[in-house]
Amino acid sequence: MPQETEHRTRAPHTAPAPDAVRRFFTDGRLTAVPRRPAAREALLAHLAHTLFQPGRAYTEPEVNDALRTVHEDTSALRRHLVTSGLPARTRDGRTYRLAAAVR
Repeated sequence: MPQETEHRTRAPHTAPAPDAVRRFFTDGRLTAVPRRPAAREALLAHLAHTLFQPGRAYTEPEVNDALRTVHEDTSALRRHLVTSGLPARTRDGRTYRLAAAVR
């Protein structure tokens, strides 16, 4: 059995959500993705900050696992994150990496 690498992500509750995004969560679960761009960007930055480590490479299944801790629609959240530049995705779509500036 191959050695399991440390790929666990931090739970979203380890960093309190700022007031600007707290209203989109109930019991630690994301209940809505805001339509207003500024609110959506604040939410995405919060998710990136709490779920991923800057500079670390993540596979798509690892990104999905992290996003699933807050919402079941991982593909929509992943798409929003990538569109906003959080995280960057390689051309082949296999690797995601959060920019250090997010912290």
